[in-house]
Amino acid sequence: MRSKDRIAYFYDGDVGSVYFGPNHPMKPHRLCMTHHLVLSYELHKKMEIYRPHKAYPVELAQFHSADYVEFLHRITPDTQPLFSTELAKYNLGEDCPVFDNLFEFCQIYAGGTIDAARRLNNQLCDIAINWAGGLHHAKKCEASGFCYINDLVLGILELLKYHARVLYIDIDVHHGDGVEEAFYFTDRVMTVSFHKYGDMFFPGTGDAKEIGEKEGKYYAINVPFKDGIDDPSFTRLFKTIISKVVETYQPGAIVLQCGADSLAGDRLGCFNLSIDGHAECVRFVKRFNLPLLVTGGGGYTKENVARCWAVETGVLLDTELPNEIPDNDYIKYFAPDFSLKIPSGHIENLNSKSYLSTIKMQVLENLRCIQHAPSVQLQEVPPDFYIPDFDEDEQNPDERIDQHTQDKHIQRDDEYYEGDNDNDHMDIS
Repeated sequence: MRSKDRIAYFYDGDVGSVYFGPNHPMKPHRLCMTHHLVLSYELHKKMEIYRPHKAYPVELAQFHSADYVEFLHRITPDTQPLFSTELAKYNLGEDCPVFDNLFEFCQIYAGGTIDAARRLNNQLCDIAINWAGGLHHAKKCEASGFCYINDLVLGILELLKYHARVLYIDIDVHHGDGVEEAFYFTDRVMTVSFHKYGDMFFPGTGDAKEIGEKEGKYYAINVPFKDGIDDPSFTRLFKTIISKVVETYQPGAIVLQCGADSLAGDRLGCFNLSIDGHAECVRFVKRFNLPLLVTGGGGYTKENVARCWAVETGVLLDTELPNEIPDNDYIKYFAPDFSLKIPSGHIENLNSKSYLSTIKMQVLENLRCIQHAPSVQLQEVPPDFYIPDFDEDEQNPDERIDQHTQDKHIQRDDEYYEGDNDNDHMDIS
């Protein structure tokens, strides 16, 4: 039974096998765990599953500076000691380490978000999901907060080829600073970020007073929470603000970043949200029936990240999932109770009713400053990129395809594509 919405889901098992290093909170393995929950609940049968293309350097340079992209392409853990000046310049180091296959990791997660945007643009799906994406801190010329390439900005730029206005919504516990900064001076993208602010919490931006500048004034919205926000307070404010935003701004498409570090019990987070509360935001955004691109983001208690994104995949498919997790390759991570839902947390809620009311009034007042949705004269749409990536290291045609590349054309055991949903070899550009 296909859901009434056509849903495209992007996944490459290789993103889950990269390793940021010992003691680093970012564990891409959470993506494999998420995917196996999706499979074990048989959600893959209701979606079209795609392996994303690896974004070419020229695609990444649609936002990022060419020199930064080139450096990410070339740097390896072995050559790292030779480039201390550049590492400092591009903010690579403790938070954003250089690890094996770093650039390929970026190419895959960014390729997924770009492909998702293109499928939406070409009306080949209604909702596109890339849980590997959502790396919202990366800047034009530098890495930041575990993020190297800002796939969200690249996806939004793609959507702007077909849509006059794009709405970006971020429910990660951290402020969506990289996306806000990229579009701070334009009215063609409205950014709305719900996050923890204050106490030197990373990245230190996201005050309600940050509203955009020049043509972008009033088109950046920040909803700064204190520790301990709970389901009722968060979802109430989320629905009030987002419904007013959609009514006022009238976007042609929505990008929703679903960082799961806003869940209770996250290793780096400080909120009390249950999975149900987090997923309610996804359910609410889906109801607008606008082209919707959904990504992952932060999330550092990996079994809860996998639970959350599996539930939210179900929400996007209008499918309620049984609470008992079916057997899968990662079942042991969900011990001892093997249940899908996690309850809300018990951190003291420092967000008083009056504080939340003040934030709400401030945001709604700023929205009133937008007289009407801005009109944008759309030019002829440029073609989607499909530019081969020639590498001077690979000039001998006899040696061009290595075993790793050949393996990519073989269906692997950890990706089950069945019947009509086997789109692995389709041209999706």
